[in-house]
Amino acid sequence: MAATAPPKVIFEHEGVFIHLNTDELEDQDSLISGFLRIVDKDGEIFVEYKPLEDTVDPSNMLCACKDSSSVVEWIQRPHRPVDQQLSYETEWDMVNTVSFKRKVYSNGEGVSNHLNERTKWAFSFNVADLRSVTVKCEGWSYLVFCLRDDATLPALHFHQGGSQAFLDGLRKLVQLGESPEDENVFLVGTYYKAFSQSFENLLDDTNYGLVQKFKKDPYTTTLGGLSKVTNFLFDAFRQSESECQQRPAEEMVDLLGELIPGLEINQQEEPGFEVITRVDLGPRPEVHRSGPVMMEDWAKHQDLEGRVFNVSRLKHLIFKGGLCHALRKEAWKFLLGYYPWDSTHEERKNLQKRKTDEYFRMKLQWKSVSEEQEKRNSRLRDYKSLIEKDVNRTDRSNKFYEGLDNPGLVLLHDILMTYCMYDFDLGYVQGMSDLLSPILYVLEHEVDAFWCFVSFMDQMHENFEEQMQGMKAQLVQLSTLLRLLDLAFWNYLEAQDSGYLYFCFRWLLIRFKRELHFQDVLRLWEVMWTGLPCQNVHLLVCCAILDSEKQKIMDRHYGFNEILKHINELSMKLDIEEILIKSEAIYMQIRNCKDLPPSVSEILGLNTVTHSLALEPCQEYGMLESPHNSPRPQHRQDQDFSNGHGLLQDTPHNRWKTNFIS
Repeated sequence: MAATAPPKVIFEHEGVFIHLNTDELEDQDSLISGFLRIVDKDGEIFVEYKPLEDTVDPSNMLCACKDSSSVVEWIQRPHRPVDQQLSYETEWDMVNTVSFKRKVYSNGEGVSNHLNERTKWAFSFNVADLRSVTVKCEGWSYLVFCLRDDATLPALHFHQGGSQAFLDGLRKLVQLGESPEDENVFLVGTYYKAFSQSFENLLDDTNYGLVQKFKKDPYTTTLGGLSKVTNFLFDAFRQSESECQQRPAEEMVDLLGELIPGLEINQQEEPGFEVITRVDLGPRPEVHRSGPVMMEDWAKHQDLEGRVFNVSRLKHLIFKGGLCHALRKEAWKFLLGYYPWDSTHEERKNLQKRKTDEYFRMKLQWKSVSEEQEKRNSRLRDYKSLIEKDVNRTDRSNKFYEGLDNPGLVLLHDILMTYCMYDFDLGYVQGMSDLLSPILYVLEHEVDAFWCFVSFMDQMHENFEEQMQGMKAQLVQLSTLLRLLDLAFWNYLEAQDSGYLYFCFRWLLIRFKRELHFQDVLRLWEVMWTGLPCQNVHLLVCCAILDSEKQKIMDRHYGFNEILKHINELSMKLDIEEILIKSEAIYMQIRNCKDLPPSVSEILGLNTVTHSLALEPCQEYGMLESPHNSPRPQHRQDQDFSNGHGLLQDTPHNRWKTNFIS
């Protein structure tokens, strides 16, 4: 028989108190001091409270709030065996008190006898049995757990803080949603053992669990809002083959609606969207791509002081062909907004100096945290632990990150830790290492990579926020586009309970980073960073991939599980040039439609082009920046860049950030 793995402590906090009160001495209180834990016992997650064995003298502890302190008397039900989970009956008594006093017992045995009885206040429960958590503040925070069998456990008072850290740890394992009746009550979503699987597996699993059993690593690899979608969206389907056969598709789809309220794509209740009927899009234009922009092409768009002019045409060239690799180190800084297009060499040199100072000030913040400080900062510990684990498995097949003690890994770790200081509210969430890795690989410079990553995260921020509203909006928008492009295919997906398009979640979350070969990711990202041909171009990329796979899905009569499996197995099999050609052709087909629904125009930003400069008509995208308004230097007036390259007017860096519709 295999040995049972020792329990793993996920969270632990001492100085958690249970308040006692007796009828004999209503004006005197007694405290039980103990420690609260979240523990993994062979894959099962338990919350445990155990009193400390040593005597606690609380006489010096003062209430922060003089006029109200909730005291609850808890009575163990005598018919329950001691070794079974305890349930309690409650009696509420609101009292006014300034300090806590040692309890004196009428039987004369005093505190020493009371210590022998402390163990009866210990309790343990499986998180699967937790129904709700009530959070209140009466001078300090206290929590009350209510189980699914209606048992209510003793209130745990956090005199020394720590309640928020406990809730943060619990959120990594279960979904906590605010009760509509009481803002102080958090309802626990339906818990499935499969839901505790890590985000690592969401990104790495090549079978979506249809033949893989889920792993037991729920707490070190999920964080905040991502765990909601990771645990409740994908891991519900990542069960063994037999489990999938037992759980019908309809039940899993119902679960999606329960766990992500409002994701009613087929109902189209999102504001700003209308029901789309069949629209004649007309023929899809033929599109051709060009070769990558070379160093000579880039040099032609710079004056002697380093300013980049005719930015619109340069972006168009990048959109049509990407960049040669030698040029990426410089061009990406402009595309991501780190360098202003109209800055000079000297201005960029000064900017880099300022940004270097700012970066190392932030880096010093986490570098100088002592072990004692770190012990009292659970969020920083969580960020650090998760970053260390992710760094050790990010793109390790790439020579830039392969091997032990690789300097690329050190830089990856340090940049992610420094980003936690830059945006501590968001901190680090799994998937962010995938967004940083290509940037660091290209720039090969710690400071430049950090600030370019910051710019990229400005665009991607909503993908990683706790409420996941950005991801939800993108799925709704993608569904709207797909219905317009191919209503028959969308109806087929809907008939297979796949209308939510949840199988595109990973594509959207990390911009196809795990779907394409590394070099293809570089090409796709630099094309998308141009902001051409429209906003939300990543949704058109999704449509292009689905358009290529739709016939196979329908001809083979794929159902719910087969669609999920098929889409996931496309990873590393996609042709980036084919995808870019088709996505551009889809854009042109949509743009040429005369009866385009307003919702689609809004998603793609077709009705938001600002004519701040004089514009001229063109062949391809309708507008071209006037050469008379370009900052063209005198010594290059003989060069004419105004012919044959139509494109949308250049827009600021944050203009083309994904436009989420709430």
